[in-house]
Amino acid sequence: MSLDSKEFGLVFAQQLTGLEDLHYGYWDDSVPDTSVVYMKQAQQRYTDQLIDTLEHHGKPSMRVLDVGCGTGAVLEALSERGHQVDGVIPAPHLEKQVRGRVHRRGLDSQVWGCTMEALPVSSIERRYDAVLFSESFQYIPYSVALDHAWELLKPGGVVLICDFFKTEHSGDGKPGDRSFGGGHKYHGFLDWLGTSEWRCVQNDDITAYTSPNIRLLDELLTQRLAPAASTLNTFLSSRHPWMLALFKRLFRKKLRKLEYKYLSGHRSQAVFERYKTYRRLVLIKPE
Repeated sequence: MSLDSKEFGLVFAQQLTGLEDLHYGYWDDSVPDTSVVYMKQAQQRYTDQLIDTLEHHGKPSMRVLDVGCGTGAVLEALSERGHQVDGVIPAPHLEKQVRGRVHRRGLDSQVWGCTMEALPVSSIERRYDAVLFSESFQYIPYSVALDHAWELLKPGGVVLICDFFKTEHSGDGKPGDRSFGGGHKYHGFLDWLGTSEWRCVQNDDITAYTSPNIRLLDELLTQRLAPAASTLNTFLSSRHPWMLALFKRLFRKKLRKLEYKYLSGHRSQAVFERYKTYRRLVLIKPE
């Protein structure tokens, strides 16, 4: 099965770290330390705060659509709390994992193997009490995402967005500017939201609770992956020099981009906090 670039990154991260979940951790006071030892605990705390936020603004028992549901971990956790949860996942490799989880757990969940843009909205309009975008909002044009959510939600329904956006510093050309891709421009999104019919009832800056993930990933890349890549380069230089030279020549632009992005030292917690703002937003569709 072939993987596109986005899916490859998710699957590679999953295999590199050995973590089942693909989302950030949430490093509040309940997590003892910001170290890789507590990564799973921080990820569980992230899931907990998603569910707590949905339940605070929603109903005791909701039908939820989890857009970009990853491996299905949040979908399963919500189901265990008594909610009926469907998932949208456009990545075939991850879709297989979600369907396997749903089958093993005997969950009453429908899994849509497509993008949100391709959902048959007209056939499922007003089906849901809540729509969740957990680190998936950045991949969808926000007008499309929220227009679809409007059609999918019942009156009074809830949208929870937990994702990062680009700050006003994005594109300033300073060191690290190109180290982090993804995310909509935050102020542009707010401007659009202000002209819509959505009622924003919560907008929290949780960057400080999520940015420690970047430090841990940077340590993993620079202390583990970079030495391994250097060793592989030395081995291939001595055994297959012509093949290695050809590979570097053919992919020189891509390799330079990857080296700058992941191994230059610019992909740090401080740089992330300059160029990204991680938000927890709750929107309500009026009755």
